[in-house]
Amino acid sequence: MASTSSRPLNKTDFETLSTFRYQMRRFERFSDNAAQQEGITPLQYLLLLHIKGFPGRDWASVGELAERLQARQHGVVALVSRCEALELVERRQSNADRRQVEVHLCRKGERVLTHLAGLHRIELKSLQGVFAVPDIRIEEMQ
Repeated sequence: MASTSSRPLNKTDFETLSTFRYQMRRFERFSDNAAQQEGITPLQYLLLLHIKGFPGRDWASVGELAERLQARQHGVVALVSRCEALELVERRQSNADRRQVEVHLCRKGERVLTHLAGLHRIELKSLQGVFAVPDIRIEEMQ
């Protein structure tokens, strides 16, 4: 079993972690504001992103979305319902397994997501070289 570092963190390590968390929070705040200006909540944006970005297909199940959002399944069901009411997503019964429900983007959801993803790409490019995983040396004890 791996342990934490065998050496204590020094001042530089704390500064690096602080800068990383600051840049992360700045990006999150940008993302939240961009979603709200588009008329959706930050969580609705993440739902759209995780549907479109699900590996290997253009839909996801509620369970898969709950995992991606790190949320409870019943909360994601409510989120999907709110997004359905806004015509951002739609539920479809799976052709492969009639018990499974697939969540797909609607045209409006695609438009909103494409616009927001473009803004996020620009913001990420502006953070290039600033927003990086901190180099904190962690030595494993054996």
